[in-house]
Amino acid sequence: MTAVPVKRLGKSGLVVSRLALGTMNFGATTDEAEAGRIVASAAEHGINHIDTADTYANGRSEEIVGRAIAADRHRWVLATKLANPNAPGPNGRGLSRKWIMEEVQSSLKRLGTDFIDILYLHKEDAGTPLEETVRAIADLQRSGAIRYFGISNFKAWRIARMASLCDQAGIDRPVVDQPLYHALNRAVEVEVLPACASLGVGVFCYSPTARGVLTAKYAVDRPPPPGTRAAEQNKRMMETEYAPAALTAASAIGEHARKRGYDPASFAVAWVLANEAVTGAIAGPKTMAQWESYLAAFDIEWTAEDEAAVDAIVPRGTTAVAQFVDPAYPVEGRYTAGKAFS
Repeated sequence: MTAVPVKRLGKSGLVVSRLALGTMNFGATTDEAEAGRIVASAAEHGINHIDTADTYANGRSEEIVGRAIAADRHRWVLATKLANPNAPGPNGRGLSRKWIMEEVQSSLKRLGTDFIDILYLHKEDAGTPLEETVRAIADLQRSGAIRYFGISNFKAWRIARMASLCDQAGIDRPVVDQPLYHALNRAVEVEVLPACASLGVGVFCYSPTARGVLTAKYAVDRPPPPGTRAAEQNKRMMETEYAPAALTAASAIGEHARKRGYDPASFAVAWVLANEAVTGAIAGPKTMAQWESYLAAFDIEWTAEDEAAVDAIVPRGTTAVAQFVDPAYPVEGRYTAGKAFS
């Protein structure tokens, strides 16, 4: 296998592997022993970037990741996230100073470390002023609790506003954005990726295989294979990629990949990495076999014909499901009587 290359993250001095090990399944569908084997394999292939979150497997992912990298902590660029609900009450979530300060300390404890390399703001919090969030991040950086910070699932205008506020506060801008990006949902090509390129923000995309749909194992005319997320009616998959139009498009992309002699999952990751606006992709395997399919993306020689084939199926800037809007991230731009802009 071709060695996993590295790249500077945005305009920072931080150097990361172009594939990050995503650990959402650790402690859930992936037990600690298998997780340890995957982490060891990542290290063997030169990967130095590992990604978790406070809510993954109810915090067990952070605990498993912390133990897995403890013996060699400083070779790893460790990223975790906060913002999603993770405690009772209205203050146990979001991007307020109160929650950021409390949850960072909880993550440090679960991770068994005294610093986080990259703290992601996992989602937007329209109810909290960005100024408050930036001031809290500044204090965490100056205390040494975090080295850098990033954003995830942010709209382009908020990324730009965040960068401006960081400039005013005298701290570094976010070094990375983590958007959803795969060949069935290219919406971030319109505003988010150009904004990141202009502002010097790196990009690590999540779900490059569209929650498994781009493995081409699903079809419109037959039930999903037993044991898959679709068979288990995974909520996020059912409300996003598992739709007839997406399955049809994934089948066509998978057919092209197989004609080229490539595994569809590996091809899907290679497609994301072929975009020069993208620093890297996050691979979130459940098993070692899935992990190896992500690594195989670096053996693919991307061609203009591959680019054109995907463009013909899902044109640039569009989605396979026409006019798709993710219900987890609703549109904000229509304001009716009694609802103020925030």
